[in-house]
Amino acid sequence: MPELPEVEVVRRGLAGHTLGAAIERVTVVDGRSVRRHLAGPVDFIQQLEGAIIADICRRGKYLWVLLARDTEAVLKNQVEPLALVIHLGMSGQVLLKEPAMTAEKHQKIVLNLAGGTDEAGQSGDLDMRFVDQRIFGGMFLDSLVETTNREGEPIPAASSSALNLPLIPASVAHIARDPLDPHFDLAEVRSKMLKTSTGIKKLLLDQSVISGVGNIYADEALWRARLHYAKPAKTLSPAQTRELIAGATRVMQDALAQGGTSFDALYVNVNGESGYFDRSLFAYGQAGKPCARCLEAGRTSIMVREPFGGRSSYRCPHCQRRPRGSKV
Repeated sequence: MPELPEVEVVRRGLAGHTLGAAIERVTVVDGRSVRRHLAGPVDFIQQLEGAIIADICRRGKYLWVLLARDTEAVLKNQVEPLALVIHLGMSGQVLLKEPAMTAEKHQKIVLNLAGGTDEAGQSGDLDMRFVDQRIFGGMFLDSLVETTNREGEPIPAASSSALNLPLIPASVAHIARDPLDPHFDLAEVRSKMLKTSTGIKKLLLDQSVISGVGNIYADEALWRARLHYAKPAKTLSPAQTRELIAGATRVMQDALAQGGTSFDALYVNVNGESGYFDRSLFAYGQAGKPCARCLEAGRTSIMVREPFGGRSSYRCPHCQRRPRGSKV
């Protein structure tokens, strides 16, 4: 499943080519991909056609498109009360293609855009194609609500946007900020950690505590912080908490710089290109290989793979020792 770096790569690609473009026509090829739009495909189409793309925003693994009725409204930061929410799910892709290009194999929704920008920087028509092999993702329209800080003052919903408005889709409002967000609050995360004996990896994967972190980057962050995935969250020291969040931040920044992590063709950027951070992983998928940190220190410790909630966790038995009394 795409995690924060992969979704941010897609967001940047969309923002680079679609801001200010008009949605001239919408085609819903498979109604299952708009199932979360309760008013149905016809309403979905009617609400979108004629709108201008004012901004592309993200929180955690969710993307949303702020819409305006005309170009003048965009210039005045006046957006519509509904946003187009995009969730990639397990295999969702958002591709930008020239309209004449052949349809994608698992194409579900197509937005025909006028006034987009191609790779050469020329203005013209583009297709925004939502492709989803497993159909766990989708698009839907959702009302916008104001996001605030703990004192109740409006603050931007997503740092990675052009308009920087304090608005967020209602369905995304419960998602916590991610470590790349300048408004991310480490103290708030720490206070939640101290209230639970849940294993730290499970907490990292809880999108209401920290967003954007999935199985891959959780394992990488834990390896960097030398922490076992089952260590109770409330037992982490302040220093361990800082090191863990710093590790998560660094690994996601590194992954973002390399276009994200692609193990197969399910994750690609808007141009259909794979990321290559899989070559830089120290923990995830490294079972049977020497721990890079131990090897550098002159030790030989082999990375192991262990079951974790229906998935897998990867760790170094020497660097990330099992908590005392733990049965996992």
